[in-house]
Amino acid sequence: MRRALREARKGLGRTSPNPAVGAVLVIDGTIAAKGHHSRAGSAHAEIECLRHFGKPVPKRAVLYITLEPCSTPGRTGPCTEAIVEAGVRHVVIGATDPNPVHAGRGIDILKKAGLDVRSGVLAEECAALNEAYNKWITTGRPFVIAKCGMSLDGRLSPPPAESRWITSAASRRHAHQLRAQVDAILIGAETLRADNPRLTVRGVRDAKQPWRVVLSRSGSLPRQAHLFTDRFAERTLICCRESLGGALNDLGRQEITSVLIEGGGEILGHALDHHLVDQIQLYVGPIITGGPVIAFAGAGAISTHEAPRLDRVRYERIGQDICIIGYPTKETAASE
Repeated sequence: MRRALREARKGLGRTSPNPAVGAVLVIDGTIAAKGHHSRAGSAHAEIECLRHFGKPVPKRAVLYITLEPCSTPGRTGPCTEAIVEAGVRHVVIGATDPNPVHAGRGIDILKKAGLDVRSGVLAEECAALNEAYNKWITTGRPFVIAKCGMSLDGRLSPPPAESRWITSAASRRHAHQLRAQVDAILIGAETLRADNPRLTVRGVRDAKQPWRVVLSRSGSLPRQAHLFTDRFAERTLICCRESLGGALNDLGRQEITSVLIEGGGEILGHALDHHLVDQIQLYVGPIITGGPVIAFAGAGAISTHEAPRLDRVRYERIGQDICIIGYPTKETAASE
């Protein structure tokens, strides 16, 4: 299953609005074929794996799949049908289908066809791989990541007349990997006016350019900005919405399953205050700027006891910078 997960990761950022899925066919303890879902509309992982094998499947073979196979026709035929027709007799599944309409249906179909099916193997890891898809398919809203590069004193802005970069080039390359895995990057109108960003993915091979979304109440934006004049101009959307929550609902209806909020501080703060953030990814540079732009300039918590805290926190050192990744939780701190 870990090898199947490795296959699935090859599709991250390319399969939306479908999940990333991997499959391996094992015969006598040896991997005989591998496959992954490479993009929406292409063959699913298990079909790709069986095609790569290219021969009748022996009865002793075991097919490992990171996600329960689909059981209804969509852009491709149902995978359950293809698995049965291929002669597979043993299937091991990681996570079940998160779609409430289909959850468990594929497993039931395979069992009724006489296959030996085992599910729930590395289920948490397999589910975590598609956390954005899982949220979108169950709620209709995209998975929201709040990302910024900040100083030790929580500022987004460097000292006056200095370079606009607070974090290192290595951290920025790391952040481009994140951009390459999301469907959209969102900023506010003030960030567009002040920074004129490009919001492109650079240095990531074969990456798909995410949608670039500008949240603006008025819709009055500088038309000479990079987002409206570069070669990805058709990948730019303007959301004339009063609320960020409403904009996220709109994006979800357009099959955008994940959104990376990159600024500015007011939008980041608003998103956190209104519990719209699913994951936070911070790059902290070893500098104290005292700059005017606060990273999360929201209303703030009423008390430390009620402040949002991060769960499942990971720390990664990137040169002299620190990358902090975590999931905001509404749970308050334990009483001291």
